[in-house]
Amino acid sequence: MMRLRPYKPCDAEYIVKWCGNEYAFRQWSADRYPKFPITADNMNMYYGNNKENGGLWALTAFDETGVVGHLTMRFPKGNFDEVRFGFVIVDSEKRGRGYGKEMLSLAVKNAFEFVKVKKISLGVFENNTAALQCYKAVGFNVVETDKTESYNCLGETWKCIEMEILK
Repeated sequence: MMRLRPYKPCDAEYIVKWCGNEYAFRQWSADRYPKFPITADNMNMYYGNNKENGGLWALTAFDETGVVGHLTMRFPKGNFDEVRFGFVIVDSEKRGRGYGKEMLSLAVKNAFEFVKVKKISLGVFENNTAALQCYKAVGFNVVETDKTESYNCLGETWKCIEMEILK
């Protein structure tokens, strides 16, 4: 049975190993980290720097085998009716077995029932089809926007698909 709990600095030693190459790493983190690979210290420093404003909650998914997933939640632009998911990742050895769907379902339930938001949003690169399918399976819908967000990753321009789920 999977559960979610607040992220602990010791979780980083597992999470940083789940992106086996820079392509997968950039699909997960875009340009938020300047170099690949990152260390547990890099991850904890990033979260430590963003913890001060209280606007970023990092969560860890675990089951009887240990740490199996991770994601963040934040209020975009101080809007307390919406929470935005980010840094969604599952243990690379457990992908394709429903762990992502289960973790996201728990996070969605948490956001609606305990945080009391009306909307959950996220962005996913159009080249990350596995993540896109997972988000759709949980109930997220693609949203058309006036401006498409994009990032320069590995010498390419990657477009971001905006998704949301409403209460």
